Amino acid sequence: MLVKVLAAGSGGQGVLTIGNMLGNAAMIDDYFVTYLPSYGAAMRGGTANCTLCISDEEVASPVASTPDILVAMNQPSLMAFISRLEAGGQLLYNADLVDYVPERGDIEIFPAPVNRLGRELGSERSANMVMLGALVKMTDIIKIETIYKSIEMMMGSKKKLAESSVKAVQAGYDGFPFT
Repeated sequence: MLVKVLAAGSGGQGVLTIGNMLGNAAMIDDYFVTYLPSYGAAMRGGTANCTLCISDEEVASPVASTPDILVAMNQPSLMAFISRLEAGGQLLYNADLVDYVPERGDIEIFPAPVNRLGRELGSERSANMVMLGALVKMTDIIKIETIYKSIEMMMGSKKKLAESSVKAVQAGYDGFPFT
C-alpha cells in the first residue's frame, strides 16, 4: 500500500499542520512516511502545500507528482493542483472557499464545509483540523485515536489548543458520511 497525499492552501490555513499531524500519526501506527513541505516567502497569505507518502514499505521518494488524494483549502490551490491528481484519485476540498471545481470524470469529489464547522466550534482557524478529521475518515488508513496521540505529542504543552484541535478533528470525522 502506498498513498500519496497533497494538501494545499494559503499560508496560515494550516495545510502544513495537516500533513505534519497525519504523518506523525502514520509513524505512530508503524507506517513508513515521507513529508515534504513547501511554502512561499510570505508566512500568511502566500502559497503553502505539502506532500505526504504513507506506505507499509519503505518510500523511495517524498515527491508525489501525481497524488492519490488532493486536499484543497481554497480555490487557487484547487486550480493549481487538480490536474496533477491521479486518475481514480480523490479530491477533498473546502466547500466554503471553493466556488468552482473543474470537470473530471475520473476522480471522486468530496466537498467539506470546514470553515463553517470551525466557526460553529468557536474558531474558523480550526478549519484545518476539521479537514484533517474528514481526511482521516475518507482514507480510513489511520485510526482517529492515533490522530489524537499525534495532537498530544505536537501540542501537549498547549492544553487548550490540543483540546480544541481534538474537538475539531472529531467534528470533521463525524461530519462527513464517506462511503
